[in-house]
Amino acid sequence: QVQLVESWGGLVQAGDSLRLSCAASGRGVQYVNMGWFRQAPGKEREFVACINWSGVTTIYADSMKGRFRISRDVAKNTVELEINSLKPEDTANYYCAAGGWGSGAAEYVVWGQGAQVTVSS
Repeated sequence: QVQLVESWGGLVQAGDSLRLSCAASGRGVQYVNMGWFRQAPGKEREFVACINWSGVTTIYADSMKGRFRISRDVAKNTVELEINSLKPEDTANYYCAAGGWGSGAAEYVVWGQGAQVTVSS
């Protein structure tokens, strides 16, 4: 079974950049598509981006294009999300997910525990 562990979260300043990392383990993890979602307090979980198993194909939510970048290290079984020019509205719990494709959270079968990111103005 695939397991996901996010690392890094924390308090950052508006305008900063940060990189979230998700380490995947388990049988067949190298063939699994991966995605990032986020959930702000009082809001529904929101799709950020996904990347296919080889790291070649990506999809971004329209609102995330430009400041967000998803990447994958196939050899290390990690998926990263880089966020640039952080804004207070980026404050959320960021989740790594596996086994799905696209923006539907219900399609993803494995989830990480989440990494809280707080952006101060």
